[in-house]
Amino acid sequence: MTDIEQLLQQIRDFRDARDWQQFHNSKDLAVALSIEASELLELFLWKGNEEAHPEKLKEELADVLMYALLLADKHGLDIQQIIEDKIKPNNEKYPVDKAKITAKKYNEL
Repeated sequence: MTDIEQLLQQIRDFRDARDWQQFHNSKDLAVALSIEASELLELFLWKGNEEAHPEKLKEELADVLMYALLLADKHGLDIQQIIEDKIKPNNEKYPVDKAKITAKKYNEL
């Protein structure tokens, strides 16, 4: 069992002990993920780029990651594979020689 699978099993165990799977349809998981991402973003509101409280950052980022993992699990997606599959087209859209040291979008390179 990989580290990701072990982590996902811990999340499932937490959820299942509380009988929360009934609430974890795809839409609600996606909504919860978005809400948690907004809470993560709120940590930076009215602050400098790196001034978010470190402990709160860890808490909100953990919430985001847990909902993302649960959504992937709900759809039987292999987390490592979907990330690897996304890196390939990103490498094509953002070749190093054009994208290095710029924040431009791929269609502006």
